Amino acid sequence: MIAELGHAALWMAAALAVLQLVAGALGIRDGEDEGIAILSRPAAILQGGLAAFAFAALLWVFAITDLSVKLVAANSHSMKPMIFKLSGAWGNHEGSMLLWVTVMALAGALIAAVERRLPERTMQATLAAQGFVALGFYAFLLLSSNPFERLPIPAAEGQGLNPLLQDIGLAFHPPTLYFGYVGLSVAFSFAVGAMLTRSVTPDFARAMRPWVLGAWVLLTLGITAGSYWAYYELGWGGWWFWDPVENASLMPWLAATALLHSVSVLASRDALRVWTIMLGVIAFSMSMLGTFLVRSGVLTSVHAFAVDPERGSFILALLAIYIGGALLLFALRANSISEGERFSVASREGALVFNNVMLSAILAVVLLGTLYPLLTEAFDVRVSVGPPYFNPVSAIFALPMLAVMAVGPLLRWRRDSFGRISKELALIAAIIVAGLIFFALFEGVAILPLLGLALAIALGVASFLPLRGRNLRRLPVSVWGMVMAHFGIAVALFGMASESAFSSEKLAALEVGQSTQVGPWEVTLDGIEPVAGPNWTAIEGRMLASYKGGEPSEIAPQSRNFWAPPQQTTESVLLTRWNGQLYAVMGSEADDGRWQLRLWWKPFVTLIWYGGVLMALGGVLAIIGRVRRDLKRRSIRRKIEVRRADMEELR
Repeated sequence: MIAELGHAALWMAAALAVLQLVAGALGIRDGEDEGIAILSRPAAILQGGLAAFAFAALLWVFAITDLSVKLVAANSHSMKPMIFKLSGAWGNHEGSMLLWVTVMALAGALIAAVERRLPERTMQATLAAQGFVALGFYAFLLLSSNPFERLPIPAAEGQGLNPLLQDIGLAFHPPTLYFGYVGLSVAFSFAVGAMLTRSVTPDFARAMRPWVLGAWVLLTLGITAGSYWAYYELGWGGWWFWDPVENASLMPWLAATALLHSVSVLASRDALRVWTIMLGVIAFSMSMLGTFLVRSGVLTSVHAFAVDPERGSFILALLAIYIGGALLLFALRANSISEGERFSVASREGALVFNNVMLSAILAVVLLGTLYPLLTEAFDVRVSVGPPYFNPVSAIFALPMLAVMAVGPLLRWRRDSFGRISKELALIAAIIVAGLIFFALFEGVAILPLLGLALAIALGVASFLPLRGRNLRRLPVSVWGMVMAHFGIAVALFGMASESAFSSEKLAALEVGQSTQVGPWEVTLDGIEPVAGPNWTAIEGRMLASYKGGEPSEIAPQSRNFWAPPQQTTESVLLTRWNGQLYAVMGSEADDGRWQLRLWWKPFVTLIWYGGVLMALGGVLAIIGRVRRDLKRRSIRRKIEVRRADMEELR
């Protein structure tokens, strides 16, 4: 009964999306808040409630392992821990799409309930665009991917979830990304609404900015968590492989980063109007493209949901309608969008435009490298595109972007001169040169890691230069957010460059009692033991790891065998010190009785993920600062309105 109620709630939510679209469209045409147009806000709010009910129903059937529901039987198992039963609800194609549309509906409901800064006509257009986007996903779910479909005969037992996905990190990583994607769908709706009503104004940007900031924060956290999951779960020792599905999340992040800076300039300085609209469309385009790549069946990846080509074609059609329509609208209305305030090249706006161009170029590099193998495969030519392409080609644009990022916040708005900040420029240049000389003394450091290490230190110092000479107690919270985010980029960059420059790897075959060396660590195989978990058995290698001859620490990597579904996985072990991590993977037994081990020493690798968290924290501080400022402005406006009303009464 719960499944049928969830299915019915989906149909009613889809009907409300139609009402929201029609009411909003009439509001645009009539330019008045009357008739059916007044129903767009209530429709959006009710739609959010119904979609949330549908997703709660899906969570319930997974929690009780209702094996009469086809999706539960295919992706769950009665022996799984509860957290993985629940995460199984979105660890598949249909459930993840329901999560997507639920978050989108809740976002639309929040906009309808709280947003009052935009003219009502622009608000109607935004809600109509949001309803139109949601309607396509409802159609996709109800017509081709029903998550509540029943089996004619309930299954005796479920098939279980992919063991690689039975991890606490993957319980939270996909929802975080989806929240970020949906934040970009809201930005897209705002952009379409502004184009339809020709109201690309600072007020529009202020309404859009919290959603872009929130989407950027969540995408940053989702990518950081996904990177760390791949690092410790897959057992290959790397944190980024340029997998097409990894790129599918990176591309929206790159576009969102550019959009974040552009919308902030429009909101505060009334500049970059066309840039903001264009990036709003591109950012959502990249999230839709990622959805197509992951769910179309054209990719083979542990991250991807293999579905039939018909459903992939459905998503491709949605992508063509949404993105093609938005780009056509942009082409028709771009000439009508006024230029906004002008600025000189030597200004903070000029630096932001340069970095937006560089981010767009990196996005193009990643997009080309991701799609090119798919295009060649259509002609029966298999091509592999990996780090040898992505790393150096992206660096062509990333390195100058990082250098300008160090300088940009030091410049004034509108117009400035580099002579005014000559001392700061000299300091940044000196740090880069000193870093290059210092790290070049280390043997075997390649040019890209060398440049990355030097730039990371310079950017880290430059991140705090905007605070010099200012009263820190009165500094806006949003400025602290900028400083924190830029410092997080420096920290992550140093971790990436250090891991690439100084990592060491050791493949060893040891008998119990034998030792091997990797970097500053001595690792001894102390014993082999069989262990059992709730739905797996494993061979566990008991090891003693000693750092530079110090007190040994016990580590226990495993080689696991799951039985629902049957699959063998490796459970790596990470031993962290202040300057890096020991990474250990347990292999199989060789014919001569020795056990295969794979060990890495990765200096400062943890800074990659600490940097990601710092970036997200900077975004959170920026959101807090912007919300506080907006609330203060509203309070002042209300006081002014009350005073005016009092004065009129006295008259």
